[in-house]
Amino acid sequence: MTSPLVLGIETSCDETGIALVRGTELVADVTASSMEEHARFGGIIPEIASRAHLEAFGPTLGAALARADVDLSEVDAIAVTAGPGLVGSLTVGAAAAKALALSVGRPILGVNHVIGHAAVDALVHGAVPARSVALVVSGGHTTLLSVGTGITDVTLLGETLDDAAGEAFDKVGRLLGLPYPGGPHVDRLAATGDREAIRYPRGLSAPKDRERHAYNFSFSGLKTAVARDLEARTSRGEEIPAADVAAGFSEAVADVLATKALRACADQGADVLVVGGGFSANSRLRELLAERGPAAGVEVRIPPPRFCTDNGAMIAALGSAVVEAGLPSSSLGFGVDSSMAATSVLV
Repeated sequence: MTSPLVLGIETSCDETGIALVRGTELVADVTASSMEEHARFGGIIPEIASRAHLEAFGPTLGAALARADVDLSEVDAIAVTAGPGLVGSLTVGAAAAKALALSVGRPILGVNHVIGHAAVDALVHGAVPARSVALVVSGGHTTLLSVGTGITDVTLLGETLDDAAGEAFDKVGRLLGLPYPGGPHVDRLAATGDREAIRYPRGLSAPKDRERHAYNFSFSGLKTAVARDLEARTSRGEEIPAADVAAGFSEAVADVLATKALRACADQGADVLVVGGGFSANSRLRELLAERGPAAGVEVRIPPPRFCTDNGAMIAALGSAVVEAGLPSSSLGFGVDSSMAATSVLV
């Protein structure tokens, strides 16, 4: 029996992503980004992002349908990001999705952006297995989830208490005078430095933290430690060893993420770790998990970088999983939720 064709719409931040998925097969995927419009401000400007989605939505939808060689009437369900994200950006996507669903009489699924980052792995490695752990790391989220019967059945294990991993990278990139977004630039610079030269603190990793914050993260203190280190070196008239700073900082973040994710796998009896989100493209995190995963008896599944940043494929993949699980669709009157709980698959 042929799996339903699901249209996925992602507009949580600055990417307008639209994709079509049938089961775990990606049929088409098109993304328009407004990143260049935000770069000169050193961060995302919500109003600019919302306007960019309005301008890009029609052409992006048309390109996705053309690439799939299908008409909108052939779609079986429409999935759209309901949260978390920027309210204005989410509203543009949700309003468009509701109009499309109403026009062709198809069910609408308001799904979770964070869970979508894990669900997209199904398009590469097959359905996310039961009894696995998902680590979602991006500019706005650092979340550990326990997966039950499948990706539509998740339990929150832990999350960041302050800065997310990607957010910390952007801030340290700014401290080092690197272009926005800082993450990729810090990653490339770190590859040229000595990661043993400077040891920065590992947040919530002390023995006293392991009971209460076994799976929680904190990167704000690490960012502050880097800032104070740079200030001290500058006050002494020293040249800033930028590559070593980037390497030491990158090592601290990747070490904490890998350690806590694999500890969660051991504690949950999971032998599969799924990693998603924009920061999962970080080279050092991938290296550490490739080294430590097999040693811990854990299969580490990370999709290619093209699926790590925000995209329509992740929303279509989660929508497809929701349909396959037989979950009820959302009502046309659902509202977007900028702080949608990590365990709410649907609104």
